Amino acid sequence: MKSGIHSDLVNGTPPYTVRRSRQQMVRDVRHGLAHRPKQLSPKYFYDERGSELFEEITQLPEYYLTRAERSLLENRIEEIVALVQPCSLVELGAGSATKTRIILDQMRSNGCAECYVPVDVSKDFLEATAIQLRSDYPDIQIMPVASDITEPFLLPPMASPTLVAFLGSTIGNFPREQAVSLLSHIARAMGPTDRFLLGADLIKDPEVIHRAYNDSKGVTAAFNLNILDRLNRELGADFPLADYEHRAFYNAEQHRVEMHLIARKAHQVTIPEIGVVTFDAGESIRTELSYKYDRAILEDILCASGLLMERWMPAEDGAFALALARAES
Repeated sequence: MKSGIHSDLVNGTPPYTVRRSRQQMVRDVRHGLAHRPKQLSPKYFYDERGSELFEEITQLPEYYLTRAERSLLENRIEEIVALVQPCSLVELGAGSATKTRIILDQMRSNGCAECYVPVDVSKDFLEATAIQLRSDYPDIQIMPVASDITEPFLLPPMASPTLVAFLGSTIGNFPREQAVSLLSHIARAMGPTDRFLLGADLIKDPEVIHRAYNDSKGVTAAFNLNILDRLNRELGADFPLADYEHRAFYNAEQHRVEMHLIARKAHQVTIPEIGVVTFDAGESIRTELSYKYDRAILEDILCASGLLMERWMPAEDGAFALALARAES
């Protein structure tokens, strides 16, 4: 029986794998570096090396987000699975799927686990994750989809009900308008028995947030700089990595972290398919936004996307929250 999650969730081409073209990367980089101020999309963080660095970030003592969300999932997953009874799990931005195992284990315990569809931008990293999951869960069909979740892709047929998980506060990388656009696609594809599980970082002490994006080991700085290293490798650019420094700060007025790469001195960069890009000393390339939320902000985004919040599940310390939603009928 097919899931209520329709294949037109995102319109793409079989066999469920969409490789971002070099031309798309060139267009995105050209557009971003022509912007004022300059910017690069955070989706280009996640080549294989970037994905490895991000997994390292999640283990850092300063990076509370992963631990907070994992604890919440462990405490609430029995309730969630009992309510939804999902036969299929689709995870957007799956990464290494470490927290996903909490969901899969509970689904299997309830006798309703049939398939898992991890969707992630890093094809090599995703395939390595799928190999391990197939070994650990031989009774569950693992069907990875390599795609940027903001671009068209197809999902394979799967059994219903389906739980669509969007964890790690990845929603925070999108300004409201973009978040609504992304979640609207999901809402339109969901059937009446499907549910959407969202993990979101909450507004809190700015100093706690600051430390999470400026760790003492410099792993986040290396992760940030890797985006330029990737452009050097894949587009033949000549960004001098030593001439950039990582900077991340919390904008309390807009409830968001802004991550930047700052040019230490004036210089020029040549990108063969784009041309020469000039940087002034102190000029910034913004590489990421990470919005923080409260219940009212998230409920507004979900409602605007055609999703109705059914359960609000915040951590006791208010660090993080899970929200379970259904599509408006």
